[in-house]
Amino acid sequence: MSDWIIYGANGYTGELIARAAVAAGMRPRLAGRNAAAIASLADELRLPFTICRLEDQSGLRAMLQGAQLVLHCAGPFQETSAPMREACLQTGVHYLDITGEIGVFEAAARQDSAARKAGIMMMPGVGFDVVPSDCLAAHLARRLPDATTLALAFRALGSISRGTAITMLTMAGQGCERCNGRLITTPPFQEVRSFDFGNGPRPCVSIPWGDVATAYYTTGIPNIKVYVAIPRQAQTWIGLTRSLLPLIQTRVAQAGLRHLITRAIVGPDAKMRATGRSMIVGEAINETGERVVSRLTGPEGYALTVQTALLIVKRVLNGSSAPGFHTPAGLYGPDLICEIPGVIRSDER
Repeated sequence: MSDWIIYGANGYTGELIARAAVAAGMRPRLAGRNAAAIASLADELRLPFTICRLEDQSGLRAMLQGAQLVLHCAGPFQETSAPMREACLQTGVHYLDITGEIGVFEAAARQDSAARKAGIMMMPGVGFDVVPSDCLAAHLARRLPDATTLALAFRALGSISRGTAITMLTMAGQGCERCNGRLITTPPFQEVRSFDFGNGPRPCVSIPWGDVATAYYTTGIPNIKVYVAIPRQAQTWIGLTRSLLPLIQTRVAQAGLRHLITRAIVGPDAKMRATGRSMIVGEAINETGERVVSRLTGPEGYALTVQTALLIVKRVLNGSSAPGFHTPAGLYGPDLICEIPGVIRSDER
C-alpha cells in the first residue's frame, strides 16, 4: 500500500511538495478544503484529489481510508492539526506535518500512547521546522552526551509564505523556553545574544520555536533556548516591539493583520528558493562548562522543507516507521539531514 495524501496541497508549501513529488515519480492524492484550487492543481498534475474540510470528521475518515500516510500542510497547525491527528488515530494512518509550533509538538507527544495503540506514527515537523535543527541538536548531544544546556540559532528566511506569516502572527507575544525539563513561559524577545554563523558574531533574539519542544524529546537536554538572527540596527527596537505586542494580540488586530497578510504575502520565488541558503548554529554545554559548537548550512528554507518532507515520506512508505510520537532526528538519527544535497555540517574544535 503506497497511497498517501498531501492535505493543504493548494497552499504555498503544499503545492511545492506536490510538484516535487510528481517530478520524483510519486503520485500523492491531493486534498484540502478549497475545491477550485485543489481540483485545478490535481488536473494539472494528473493526480487524484479529495475535497474535505477539517471540521468534517466523518469526511476526514473517509478521505484517509486506504492511505498509508497523510502529510498535513495546512496551517496554522495549532488550529488545524488536532482534527487531522484524531482522524489518523481512528483510521490507522501515519501522521506527518511541517509545523514549527511548540503546542503542536506537545499535543502530539501527549498522544504517544494512543498512537502506539493505533499502530501509527505521529511525526510533526518534517520540514525546515524542524528537521535540520533537530538533527543538529542530536549531533551536538552525540558530541557532548552529558550536555545540560542547548542553544540553537538560525538565520531568518529572506522571504516567507502567507501560511508562515499567519503562524508567526498567532505566536506573537509568546515566549517559551525549556528549563530543567519543563516548558516555561517567558516575556517575548526576552534575551538578545550573539551567535557566529561562520562569518562573525550576529545579534539574535530568543523566540518560541519548535525546537524548544522537539530538541528535548530528541536529546533529553533539560535546558533549551532558540534564537533568530536580527539586523544589528533592529536591537534598538526590541523594547518598543515588546510594548506593542499586547496590541497585536487583540482580536481586532489579529483579524486585520491576517487579512493584510492574505492579500500582501505570497512567498519566495523560484530564484530565491534556488539560490538562498539556510544557516543554523548550535551550542551545547555541560555542568563542568565544557562547550561544543556545530553549524549547519543548507538550501533555502522552503526548498529544504520540500526535500526533507519527501525524504521522510519515502522512508515511511518503504516501511521505516515506528508507532507513537517521534521527532525526525529522534527516530532517524542526527545524520538524516546530511542526506539532503547541499547540506554542510561543521564542528568548532
